[in-house]
Amino acid sequence: MKRREFIAGLGGAAAWPIAGRAQQPAMPVIGFMSSGSAPPWAHLVAAFRDGLKVIGLVEGQNVAIDFHWADGQYDRLPTIAVELVRRKVTVIVAFGAPAVLPAVAATPTIPIVFSIGGDPIKLGIVRSLNRPAGNATGVYLFATDIEAKRLGLLRDLVPTSALIGVLLNPNNANAETQSKDVQEAAHAIGQKIQIVHAGTEAALGTTFTTLTQMRADALLVGGDPFFNNRRNLLVLHATRHGIPAMYDQREFVQAGGLMSYGTSLSDAYRQIGIYTGRILRGEKPADLPVVQPTKFELSINLNAAKALGLEVPPTLLARADEVIE
Repeated sequence: MKRREFIAGLGGAAAWPIAGRAQQPAMPVIGFMSSGSAPPWAHLVAAFRDGLKVIGLVEGQNVAIDFHWADGQYDRLPTIAVELVRRKVTVIVAFGAPAVLPAVAATPTIPIVFSIGGDPIKLGIVRSLNRPAGNATGVYLFATDIEAKRLGLLRDLVPTSALIGVLLNPNNANAETQSKDVQEAAHAIGQKIQIVHAGTEAALGTTFTTLTQMRADALLVGGDPFFNNRRNLLVLHATRHGIPAMYDQREFVQAGGLMSYGTSLSDAYRQIGIYTGRILRGEKPADLPVVQPTKFELSINLNAAKALGLEVPPTLLARADEVIE
């Protein structure tokens, strides 16, 4: 064999594995979009990855994740959703109504797995909880639908409250429903409330000054991704102004907040990972019922109560799932 033919033969042989790799199916890509920020939710992303592992999917090995965080700037989310659709990701996971609604609006075909606080039926995301029917399914946290329960627990802790402030984010699609529900609950128990709004960090500081001027005896913080993402700041403001506050997630209590009542976010993120994996394995969102939590956690921080000069009633302590001393 001539030297030139021999070298050409080697070149062709070397090309075979490359051609083989090029024919392998592309790794599926999960488009991850959240209303929040990465650092505060690192433990939730870990829970999401754990859910994927249940289905045998490991990031970097057989699935890729394209992360997008809005950092509480809800106006960025529609652009993120459109970009994920343009990139033709395999599935979109969206967390919080401000992220879910743009994702649903952006595509009727790419599967969407969501975590949402408000009723996904009322928001037009699914047709029913048992049979979503469209291209979206996920976890319904009831975060914005149990404000009445939170108000009652806060009243149990501070029974002499003449005025309770209610903090809502006007930029949240659920704000109107939250406002209506908490007003009805307050009327039912004869509690005077004052709804205040904040959708920026600057507004949060002003809001607490306003609450102090109004002589609010306590504060109910509505469920909202923007508030969850700034839990340390909220707890700091409440502590500085000496206002007993009720939150929607135990992460606030772990950060030094007084009390929380709500579902487990870690469980929700893990379930979203499982659903995402099942869809990547071939199942359809329309056939996967929206998951509803069966357990709601009451967490109380006794150190925070002591700093505020509050004595937690024994009956309330007995109902708590977690007590931080």
